Amino acid sequence: MSHIAYYRVSSKSQSIDAQRAALSNGRVFDREYSDEGVSGAVVAANRPGFAAMLNYIREGDTLHVYAIDRLGRDAIDVQTTIKALLAKGGTVEIQGGVGQIAPTGVGRMIVAMLAQMAEMERERITERTTNGKELAAATFAATGKTHKGKTSLGGRPVKADAAEVKAWKEGKNAEGTKKSISETVKEFGLSESTVKRYCKT
Repeated sequence: MSHIAYYRVSSKSQSIDAQRAALSNGRVFDREYSDEGVSGAVVAANRPGFAAMLNYIREGDTLHVYAIDRLGRDAIDVQTTIKALLAKGGTVEIQGGVGQIAPTGVGRMIVAMLAQMAEMERERITERTTNGKELAAATFAATGKTHKGKTSLGGRPVKADAAEVKAWKEGKNAEGTKKSISETVKEFGLSESTVKRYCKT
């Protein structure tokens, strides 16, 4: 009987350390598998780390996972994933109140319920995001700013108009005198790199 851990983070900038710390809690795992920079939208069986773990796990082994969404992003994938693990005689233990899912009828019923709940929550998040974007677009169209006061709808807010910055630096202003990079930085409150980029435009 082996205790196996599986970790997944969606981007390379994230770390599996928090998941490892939460799962270990004094326990030493016989094997650990991970997928870093792999979206949950990728079917579990197509993730290198998970595929290797699924190939290894044997009857009597226990797989430890931080949360059910580490296994998949939709109900079908989560159920397929856990069914595959249970079919091999393994037990899945999910941190955070879910507990142990054994290869029994009750275990399969729990999987179906949890997967549906996770999918419903993702739908609510998507709905909130869509509503926020629609509100931002409507407010921007009416006032020139989003409901959060931003002056653009996408990416980082634009601090100044590039053509205006370039014209001011090149002396196409009331004074008619060219300005240095440092003077332009001070005038518009921009970084030196941004001023240089604007002046190349």
